[in-house]
Amino acid sequence: MREDGATGRGKGDTANGGATNGTSSDDAPEPRNARVTRRGLIAVAAASAGGAILARLPAEAQTPTTRPSSPGATTQAPTPPPAAGGFDLASVPTDPTRAPGPPTSALGARSPFETPARAPVGVLSGSSYTPLHQLTGTVTPSDLVFERHHAGVALIDPAKYELLIHGLVDRPTVFTLDDLRRLPHVSLSCFLECSGNGRGAFKTPKREMTPQAIDGLTSSGEWTGVPLAVLFHEVGVRRGASWFRAEGGDASRLSRSVPVEKGLGDAMIAFAFNGEPLRPANGYPARLLLPGYEGNANIKWVRRIELADGPGMFRDETSKYTDPLANGTARQFSLVMDAKSIITAPAHPVRLAPNVWTQITGIAWTGRGKITRVDVSTDGGANWLVAELQEPVMSLAHTRFRLPWKWDGKPAVLMSRAVDETGAVQPTLAEFRAKRGAGTDYHFSYIRAWVVEPDGQVFFGVDV
Repeated sequence: MREDGATGRGKGDTANGGATNGTSSDDAPEPRNARVTRRGLIAVAAASAGGAILARLPAEAQTPTTRPSSPGATTQAPTPPPAAGGFDLASVPTDPTRAPGPPTSALGARSPFETPARAPVGVLSGSSYTPLHQLTGTVTPSDLVFERHHAGVALIDPAKYELLIHGLVDRPTVFTLDDLRRLPHVSLSCFLECSGNGRGAFKTPKREMTPQAIDGLTSSGEWTGVPLAVLFHEVGVRRGASWFRAEGGDASRLSRSVPVEKGLGDAMIAFAFNGEPLRPANGYPARLLLPGYEGNANIKWVRRIELADGPGMFRDETSKYTDPLANGTARQFSLVMDAKSIITAPAHPVRLAPNVWTQITGIAWTGRGKITRVDVSTDGGANWLVAELQEPVMSLAHTRFRLPWKWDGKPAVLMSRAVDETGAVQPTLAEFRAKRGAGTDYHFSYIRAWVVEPDGQVFFGVDV
């Protein structure tokens, strides 16, 4: 790291943030003179006998019996495409006990029968959604973390990466990636959620929406980085600093203002996620992480932090990311995410079978600490049951909930309602509309519903 006392700015900056433009040794053949042992002879004889017995069986007995699929929540799975970088359907043998499998590889690959993917793809300024309905537990795999970009994915050489911290500080300083990695760092689990998550379901709902299409702009996992408080101590934040202004290193130079209290709390400059360096789409080589705050404020590819006595009033906190309210006013800097949940199964496009036990499951989260309870209703909110929460329940992270249920073949409406440790309760759609108005554009935290038709088909509950 180096102090930047001459200018108080990083290289190429302007005062107002202007443009800058095999085979391992374990696979070696055995020695020819390997010792023959009694144990080895017995093993060979047993294998030979087993092979002879199998050969005398009729052909149908040699073919493994296919277990019937569960009569519960099922879907007609399309034939999956070949898996990238690993296995494909053509490589799957009829009997895997009679054919050696592929060798070890540099990178692990999913089974060709499992093909979760983000959607949509190929957008430069826009989003791709996490497939919530295809995940279990609470951790989002790195390659399925949702995306929201304003000028595509910034590709940054880590050897050239620099983070400037300046403004109301005693020692304006430039930190390299090596500097950040040498400083004391911590790991914590938390969710990220785009503040526009749920917009499509609120403004243009469709019965055929999946959990991915409704709420796929949230992901959760373990982050590792340097506490921002450590960096603030290094530069000596002055008493008059009440906000810090963070700027991203992508082509949009996205910038947001954050209260200093958050920076001195649990904020960090993260450089790893789920045990590996950040993926480029997730902010590599380093990003700002603000647990519990709306995703847009968690600046990816962070390149500059300015300490100041007020917010910067940037484009992305004035013309955007403000909430119009029903009374004609708007709320600004509504940074903390509300208590929220969604049932991820059964959900569209699942079709249920009657009188069979299944499991209602989903995720809940809040920007105000821990989820303390999730209630589930199967009759449109007339009655509620308390779901089981998967332990450990972590603060500011996705929480998995589950409730066993047997559908009786009659129409049903499934709902989940989250409650957090501050006592905040997820509102109904009617309550949300009354408080926030039809023109609201962010923080869509109302209860989601799934309608089960008489034939067992599950659809998103539009206007329920």
